[in-house]
Amino acid sequence: MSMQFGRSYEEFEVGATYKHWPGKTVTEYDDHLFCLLTMNHHPLHLDSHYAEETTQFEKNVVVGNYVYSILLGMSVPDISGKAIANLEIESLRHVAPTFHGDTLYGETRVLDKWESTSKDDRGVVHVETIGYNQDGKVVCVFRRKVMVPKQNYLEQRGGEQPGRPVPQPDKNWPGETPQGDPRKD
Repeated sequence: MSMQFGRSYEEFEVGATYKHWPGKTVTEYDDHLFCLLTMNHHPLHLDSHYAEETTQFEKNVVVGNYVYSILLGMSVPDISGKAIANLEIESLRHVAPTFHGDTLYGETRVLDKWESTSKDDRGVVHVETIGYNQDGKVVCVFRRKVMVPKQNYLEQRGGEQPGRPVPQPDKNWPGETPQGDPRKD
C-alpha cells in the first residue's frame, strides 16, 4: 500500500476542496529563524519592544512570506506533490495578521483545469488556497497555476513513486516472503 503524494491531472475535480492536515503552530523561534534566513530584519517581526510601543497590534506579527510558505507546503501532498512546474502565483493576499503561538490550517479549492495545448501528457490546474488560524479567521489567500502530469506521463516515469529503489536482502535483513512476512532464520 502506498500513500498518495499529489495528484495526476485526471484526479483533480473542479470545485473539489482539499483540507490539508495537520495544522502548524507558529513559534517565535520559527518566525525569527525564517526572518534571519531570508534577511527580513523588520522590527515588526523581530523586536517585541518595538512592536509593543509602536504598532497597532502591540506584539510581533509573523512575517507574511513565512505564513505563505507554510500554507504552500501544507498543500503539496494534496495539490502539487506530482507537479511538473509551479507556473504562476497569480495573487497573494495577507488579510489578517498571524501572531507567535497561532496555529495555521489550510485548504485548497480547485477553480479550473485545462489540458496542455503543446504536450498531451500534462495539464494545468488553477487552485485557491486559504489559510486560517485556530479561531477560523482567514489570514492568507492565494491563487496559483500548477502544471501537473497526466497518468500516461507518470506511467512512463515509474508510476506512483518514480525512482524508488528496492530494498536488497543481506545479512541484516533477509527480505520478505511472497506473503509479506519477514523470513525466519
